[in-house]
Amino acid sequence: MRCYLHAFLLCVVFTFLTFLYVFSQLASTLEDREQRRVRDDAIPDSSHHFSRKTPGLSGLRDREGGPDRCKSLSVSYWKPYYWRLPADVCGVNCLLESSLSERTASVVKGHERSHLAVVACGPRLEETLTMLKSALLFSKKPLHFYVFAEDELHDSFRSALEVWLKTFRLKFTFAIYPITFPKENAVEWKRLFKPCASQRLFLPLILKEVDSLLYVDTDIIFLQPVEDIWALLFQFNSSHLAAMAPEHEEPRIGWYNRFARHPYHGNTGINSGVMLMNLTRFREKFFKNDMAAVPLKWEEILMPLLQKYKLNITWGDQDLLNIIFHHNPESLYVFSCQWNYRPDHCIYGSNCQQAEQEGVFILHGNRGVYHNDKQPAFRAVYEAIKEFPFGENMETSLLHPLEASLQTTTHTYCGRAGHLFTKRLKQSIKSVQQQDKLP
Repeated sequence: MRCYLHAFLLCVVFTFLTFLYVFSQLASTLEDREQRRVRDDAIPDSSHHFSRKTPGLSGLRDREGGPDRCKSLSVSYWKPYYWRLPADVCGVNCLLESSLSERTASVVKGHERSHLAVVACGPRLEETLTMLKSALLFSKKPLHFYVFAEDELHDSFRSALEVWLKTFRLKFTFAIYPITFPKENAVEWKRLFKPCASQRLFLPLILKEVDSLLYVDTDIIFLQPVEDIWALLFQFNSSHLAAMAPEHEEPRIGWYNRFARHPYHGNTGINSGVMLMNLTRFREKFFKNDMAAVPLKWEEILMPLLQKYKLNITWGDQDLLNIIFHHNPESLYVFSCQWNYRPDHCIYGSNCQQAEQEGVFILHGNRGVYHNDKQPAFRAVYEAIKEFPFGENMETSLLHPLEASLQTTTHTYCGRAGHLFTKRLKQSIKSVQQQDKLP
């Protein structure tokens, strides 16, 4: 009896295994058919002109923008200035796609034109042209100038810049704009701090088709290419919409932390004389504030802010920017003092460590030091750039005369830091000369 039972159990086991084998073969057959069908669908016939999507970079290039591009996935992305993949990028092959985008981004960066804006009112024509001249001298990539000026200055700017175009036709373009404020309270805005200085607050609303630009005061001198500070835009994270330097490095001589009667950014405030701006993000962001229960758009926040704090602010629009970024610190990228080097960084002894190490990148001659004898080292740099004739050798006609002038200023603290003014300048001149030798 036991023998029969054992035989029956063995038959059951063999039958079960047979069914499993048959089922697996059937599934394999169906899968092969499906794969053949997919391959057949991908083969072009005489009436359709499309190619099979191949793996790798070439396949991704073929796929970009095409109808087969995956649109349903949205995954986290690791690149510092993106938080999500674009809607039409597949989540699969994310690393491969990022490699392709890196190549594309490098091409864009390599040919991108830097956008430079300035506001000039009153007796600022010569100072503004000297600033623009310094930008042209050391930049190796194309520039576009946005010159906002009072009507009576337009012809003078246009005449000077058109003369420059004869020498730098492929290097820059320009546009001249009138000073424009909202009709309501226009006079109040124009007289805030310096004539027309608050115009910069309205650039996101005036230049609606411009994505990003670098705003600088008229008393700026570039000592290295504009594209170097422009490249900081690529260091922005998803929240950043502007970049500025601190007002002071040393709190003991800081103004905001000792005297301000309004909120300000960080420990010592920020200086808006050199301001890198993503205008698109300015237009899109809702700003936290201490005036309304809800965040406000840029065009909504400016007038209420002025009305609330106009009796408490000293430095005009810069104070308003400090208040805004006090409440929205995540939106500000803070760069180092070498990008906005002012007399305060040397008048009481050197206190810009980055400039000590790498030199001054951008010189900011605020307090009128280009036009008086209080800081002769700053004035020496300004005069050297202003007097340099286009087309001359920059080493013999710019650098050497400047070094000689700086030697006469060593009786001042800033004069003793004169080597910081020429450290980066030497590199910029060498770089331009090397480019000029290229065929």
